[in-house]
Amino acid sequence: MDNFIPNIPVYLILIFTIITFLQSGLDKLFNWSGNYEWLTGHFKGTFMGGMVSLLLGIILVLEIITGLVALVAIFTLNNDPALALWALVLAAITLLMLLFGQRVANDYAGAFTIVGYFMVIIFGIFLVTA
Repeated sequence: MDNFIPNIPVYLILIFTIITFLQSGLDKLFNWSGNYEWLTGHFKGTFMGGMVSLLLGIILVLEIITGLVALVAIFTLNNDPALALWALVLAAITLLMLLFGQRVANDYAGAFTIVGYFMVIIFGIFLVTA
């Protein structure tokens, strides 16, 4: 309990991570066809256009794993911050993959949106490792 108060920002960032990634992954899982259709159009004419199914599956798995690791990390943070760090690093890697896709699709507004999420995650990594 001694670490609870100083860890409140990390708890909040982990909750943010759970909401962001678990919801997004579950949306992809339960609305595969809608996501696939949208992404097929989004990446049409790019080298990623023929890989939408594979890339969507990879992102789906990473998002769900990231959200679940963040969920477990909430319960282990006070004793061991390792899972929190792993969750946040997975989140950062996933966001970088999403950023790359947005840039390939020339969706600069979408890429810019990811920057806000990335900043929160990097701040969380800073807090966990400081």
